[in-house]
Amino acid sequence: MTDSSWGLGAGGTAAGQRAAGAASVASAYWQPVAAVVLLLALWPFQQALLQRDGGRTLVFALAIGLALGVVLQRSRFCFYCHARDWLQRDDPRGILAIILALAVGVVGMTVVQSSWVPNPQAGQLPPDMHIGPVSWVLVLAGLAFGAGMLVSGSCISAHWYRLAEGSAASPFALLGTALGFALGFQTWNPLYSLAVADAPVVWLPQHLGYGGALLLQLGVLAAWAAWVWQRHVQQRQRSLPLAAALVADAAPRSVTALWRSLWQGRWNYALGGLLVGLIATAAIVRMRPLGVTALLGSQVRGALQSQGWVPDRLNGLDGFAGCATLPAATWATPNALVLLGLLAGAFIAAFASRQFRPRLPTGRDAGRGLLGGVLLGWGAMTGIGCTVGTLLSGGMAGALSGWVFGAAMLLVLWLGFRLQTWWGSRA
Repeated sequence: MTDSSWGLGAGGTAAGQRAAGAASVASAYWQPVAAVVLLLALWPFQQALLQRDGGRTLVFALAIGLALGVVLQRSRFCFYCHARDWLQRDDPRGILAIILALAVGVVGMTVVQSSWVPNPQAGQLPPDMHIGPVSWVLVLAGLAFGAGMLVSGSCISAHWYRLAEGSAASPFALLGTALGFALGFQTWNPLYSLAVADAPVVWLPQHLGYGGALLLQLGVLAAWAAWVWQRHVQQRQRSLPLAAALVADAAPRSVTALWRSLWQGRWNYALGGLLVGLIATAAIVRMRPLGVTALLGSQVRGALQSQGWVPDRLNGLDGFAGCATLPAATWATPNALVLLGLLAGAFIAAFASRQFRPRLPTGRDAGRGLLGGVLLGWGAMTGIGCTVGTLLSGGMAGALSGWVFGAAMLLVLWLGFRLQTWWGSRA
């Protein structure tokens, strides 16, 4: 290997390296600045939203979506990826970030809900909270959703932000999700008659009070976190403080380092989990809980019902709180603005961090995206939400349905990763 290949050659090579370094530094500044310009370009749009009925809520939804898109993209917050890192690679940071997000949201939503329904044991459910029926159908939906993540490589929320990064598989996964919703609408009425109609809708504060439900949920999350960490320590034969696994990379030492940390690499896991929990709590103050499937589901349902391909009456579906799929009279709904903001925020963050990298899809991208998407869509429609709407928003609100859906999803992921490991060892 020559000296020049190590950057130790003639002055021309060194000068070239200095120029390249300067260009890299300049890029680290101009792309984030360009991203801020893109963000400011949304100003006329938000002004137009203010002129519509409920304009302040729509602008708030757009802002929540923008924040969520930036946080998801920069922290790489993905239920599938975090579970994979934990179950297959013994990296606990992602799953601990999910636990942190849930814990923050449980506390925040308990505070908000207690102001809405002072006496939770009086029989009234908090308005609009994602509290669904619990039956074997919900378990089946969680298993299908988990299988869809295994096949497609992401959950639905991650496919949305990866679409903004130029992912080759995500467009097919989202198309498959639409097909899965169509299939779910076809199977809903028979499943409703079999098990959903008489299934209990369990809101934990209604049975345990706010204090009891809060202690139970935080206790389960704390036990889960302790087990995750203990398992990691045993397998690695080393012991580190639990907080260090989450925030080891969280302390830039200068303003310049802080600026670069915003746009280079990824945000640390603890920051991502904390912000997701806070955003989910903030969302319910002004609008419905977070969800990323209602718009897609309502568009599919409206299109198919207009052609007579979906029953006009989906028994009981529109009476359940969750990611509603009732066709909307206008595109300008809070859920639509959250999703639009998520895409815009993720694109701005990806562009600023030089992670917008589109490429042409392969046949494998299309195949796994479509098949996985069908499973994701059927599971999300039948479970009345996905990892965001049912697990995150539902679990934070104290809905047993959220925890059951999440447990079923994790079970199939664990089985899938075990099968992959077994298959790999035989190859």
